[in-house]
Amino acid sequence: MPARGLVTRDLRVAVQDTEILKGIDLTVEPGQVHALMGPNGSGKSTLAFAMAGHPGYNVTGGSVTLDGEELLGLPPDKRARAGLFLSFQYPAAIPGVSVANFLRSARQAVRSGDLSPAKFRALVFEKLDTLDMDPAFLGRYVNDGFSGGEKKRLEMLQMAIIAPKYAILDETDSGLDVDALQAVARAAVALRESDDGRHMGFLVITHYPRILRYLPADVVHVMIDGRIAKTGGPDLAERIEREGYDVIRDEVATARA
Repeated sequence: MPARGLVTRDLRVAVQDTEILKGIDLTVEPGQVHALMGPNGSGKSTLAFAMAGHPGYNVTGGSVTLDGEELLGLPPDKRARAGLFLSFQYPAAIPGVSVANFLRSARQAVRSGDLSPAKFRALVFEKLDTLDMDPAFLGRYVNDGFSGGEKKRLEMLQMAIIAPKYAILDETDSGLDVDALQAVARAAVALRESDDGRHMGFLVITHYPRILRYLPADVVHVMIDGRIAKTGGPDLAERIEREGYDVIRDEVATARA
């Protein structure tokens, strides 16, 4: 039986002939929250986009598997059908497309024909209730005039409707005030604790540990210069908040010397 998990092995990625990721080994287990932290330019978002299949990121070595299925070589839509979800740092606005139609199209793209219109409608309202979101969202155009917090909450709703096996949240806390951050984190926690989200694995990519106060991580990884420099428990995030990334960078340099 194939090993379960969202797994990268010796993943190497270049952008315009510059190597960004220099051999990433990472395993996100079902039902676990892994946090990936690191300073700007360390390669965190590159990892997210490469795993999701963005054409601007050239994988030069290694593998990415989802519950034993190799994802490299698959287009992004097939990676989504395999069970991978990516929440963007800057979700795009789609004027003229209602949230209701967008959610229906997203579900159809990943799980075509699995729900009748009536059952889909019931699912949407169930998830709105779970995430404590106003049904008025459904009549608005996707992210058109949305605040930063509303955009991120809509992504949580999209994730709830699609119900992937693994979700990558790429700097979901970026640009959010404390209230919006708490609302988004509560939505992710509510989804994780729901019946269909209980075994979902999360990779939460962030600069700062504040989101982890509301969406606790089981494992924390620190990326420095395109490599996983350190892995630990929740206390590692707390240490970074106290001491910063330079301490980790110095430890890595000393170990390599």
